[in-house]
Amino acid sequence: MNNTELDHIYDQAYKRGKLAWNQMVSKGESGYLRALDGIVQTGDIASEFSLGLVEIPIHKIIGTYTHSRSISFAHNFMPLMNFKTEFASKWMHLYQHHIESGITDPIKVYEYLNHFFVIEGNKRVSVLKFVKGTSISGYVIRLIPKRDPYDKINNIYYEFMKFYKQTNINTIWFTEEGRFEELLDYVNRYQPNHIDDDTKKLFIANLYRPFRQIYLEGGGDKLAITTGDAFLAFLKVYGMPREILLEQHKNNIHKMIDELKSIEQESVNVKTDEIQSPKKKSMLSSLTDFVVPKKVLKVAFVYAKTTDSSGWAYAHELGRLHIDNVFKTQLATSKIENIPENEEAYITFKQLADEHYDIIFTTSPTFVAPALKAAMEYPNVKFFNCAATHSYKSLTLYFGRIHEPRYLLGMIAGAMTQTNIIGYVAPYPISEVISSINAFTLGAKAVNPYVKIKAMWTYRWDNPEGGKFIAQKLQAEGADIISNEDLPIPGDISKEYGVYKIQEESNEKTHYAMALWNWGVFYEKVIQNILSGTWKSIHEESINPQFPMNFWLGMNTGIVDLLYSNRHINSSMKYLIEGLKKSIIRNEFNIFEGPLYDQHNILRVMPNTVLDYEDIIHMDWLVDGVEGQLPDIKELKPTDPFSYMKGIIKK
Repeated sequence: MNNTELDHIYDQAYKRGKLAWNQMVSKGESGYLRALDGIVQTGDIASEFSLGLVEIPIHKIIGTYTHSRSISFAHNFMPLMNFKTEFASKWMHLYQHHIESGITDPIKVYEYLNHFFVIEGNKRVSVLKFVKGTSISGYVIRLIPKRDPYDKINNIYYEFMKFYKQTNINTIWFTEEGRFEELLDYVNRYQPNHIDDDTKKLFIANLYRPFRQIYLEGGGDKLAITTGDAFLAFLKVYGMPREILLEQHKNNIHKMIDELKSIEQESVNVKTDEIQSPKKKSMLSSLTDFVVPKKVLKVAFVYAKTTDSSGWAYAHELGRLHIDNVFKTQLATSKIENIPENEEAYITFKQLADEHYDIIFTTSPTFVAPALKAAMEYPNVKFFNCAATHSYKSLTLYFGRIHEPRYLLGMIAGAMTQTNIIGYVAPYPISEVISSINAFTLGAKAVNPYVKIKAMWTYRWDNPEGGKFIAQKLQAEGADIISNEDLPIPGDISKEYGVYKIQEESNEKTHYAMALWNWGVFYEKVIQNILSGTWKSIHEESINPQFPMNFWLGMNTGIVDLLYSNRHINSSMKYLIEGLKKSIIRNEFNIFEGPLYDQHNILRVMPNTVLDYEDIIHMDWLVDGVEGQLPDIKELKPTDPFSYMKGIIKK
C-alpha cells in the first residue's frame, strides 16, 4: 500500500475516534478509552491468576491498563493522535502489516469481570477493531475480585469462572445468575457434524458466532440484554441445531428479537377485570349470517397429564366441556393429553396448527417455551398459554389471581389449627406459588397471630403423589392442618387436596375448603369475542394497545373462587369469609398492603403501600411467619419442566 492509501485509512480511523469521543463527551462522560487503574483498586482484588495464551474475542477488549495510555484512543479504541505523530506512523505500519501478513504477535492483557484491558498491544487491538477482526491471541492475567455474594455481577462472574474452567469459552456473558450452568448443559450435549476433539470450539464457531452476527445485524444490539441472554433464549425456544445458517435461521432469530423487544418493554398490558361479552349485533349484520354461514371454530386443549390423573388438567377439561355446551355447533373442540413438558411439546403444537386449528390452549405453565416457538411460526393461529407472566408478541398468557382465595384458605386454616403449626405443600418456586404461600400465611396470621406455616417443596408442578408424600413429612413435624394441591383428581376420595385436618389417632382427614379454578368462565368470554370478531378490540381498548396483552383474573371475574364445608365451618367463620370475599371482589381489601416484613424481619412493603401487578408476579421472598426457604432455582435439576422456560419468562 502507498502512503496516500495509508493516510486515507488512518484518516477514517481518526474520524471514527473523534466521533466516538464527541458522543461520549456530549453525554457528560469521558471520551477516552477506559483505563483499568481507574476502575479497580488494589483492595478489590482477591488474587491474580495467569491463564496463559488465550484466544481473546476482540469485542471483549474494552480498555487499556493505565490512564496515561488511554488518552491516545477514543472510547471505541480508535486513534485520537494526529497524522504527524509517531503514534500515527506506527498505527499505519501495523495496519499495512495486518493487510499483508496478518497480526500474529500476542498481546498482553488483564482480564477483569470477563472484559480485557491491554497491557501491551493497544495499537494492534485498535487496528483489528478498525477492520472488524474477531479475535487475537494474548497472554492473560485474570484479576479475581473478592467474593461478594450480595452483588449480582460478582455472583455471575464466579459462575463464569466455573464455566470457563470446563469449557475455555470466554466470549459469552449473561445478565442473570444461573445461566452459565444452563449454557453448560447445552455445550456438553452439543454434537457437531464432524467429530472433533474440541467440540466446545465448534459450539462457538458453528452456533454462537453465526447467531451473534445475525442477531446484531437484526438490531439485537439495541436491547438491554447481552447476546448471550438472547442466544440461550433462542436455544430454549428453537432447540440446538448442529449449525446455525443464515438462510435457515435468520427468520427465526429475527422473530426472536421481536419477542425479546416485547419482553423488555417496561409498560405492562395486563387485563385484571372481567372480559366483556360482545355487544349484540344489529339486525342487518344478523341477517348476513344466514347468507354467509360462519366457519366452525376448531379449538384444541393440550394437557401435560391425563384428565383422570391430574386435578389441574381436569379443571381445564371442565372448561372445555363448558364451552362445548355453550357454543354447541359453532365450534369443535379436541383434547390432547399426556404431552411431554419439554421441547417435544412443540411437535404436538405444530401438528395442531398444520391441522388448521384456529385456537390452541396450552394449559400448563411448563409449555410456555414450545408454545412460543409454535406461535411465532404460525401467526394466523391464536395460541394461549396458562402462566402468570408477561405476554409475548405472538403468545397470549392467562392465569388467575389464585392468591386471593388462598388468603381465605389461610384464615380457615389459622382458625382450625390446634397445634398452631400448619403445613403447606408447595410445588415449584415460581411467583404464583410464592405469592400464594405469602397470602395464605397473612390470612392465617390475621385470625391467629401465633400460627406458623411450614412450607415444603415437591419441586414439580401438578404433582399429586409428591404432594401426598410431602404432606406426610409435614404431619411428622407437628402440622395438624395441611394445605395441599388446589384441585382433586376425579374420583379421589382421599381428601388430600385444599385445606384439611389430620386426626392423629385415626389418620382420618376432615376436609375444610379448597380453591376453585373456573376456567370455563375465561374460555367462554374468549370464544364469544373471537366468534363475534371483537377480540381485536379488547387489545385496542387496553391501556397500551401497542403491546401484547395477558390476562390475570381474580375473584371479581369468577375465574378463581373458594369452596368450603358447611358442615365443618361454623357460622361466624362463614360470615367473616363471605364478608372478606366481597371486599376483595370490590377491591376494598388488598391482601398485600404494608407494612409487610419478610422472614428475616426486613421491611418489604412500606406502610399504606399496596403491591401492584409487577411486584406480585415477580415476588421472590417469603413473609414473616413462614418456616422454610425458597429453593435456589439454579440448583434444581435441569430436567425439570420449569427449568426449560427459565430465561424466557421475564424475571
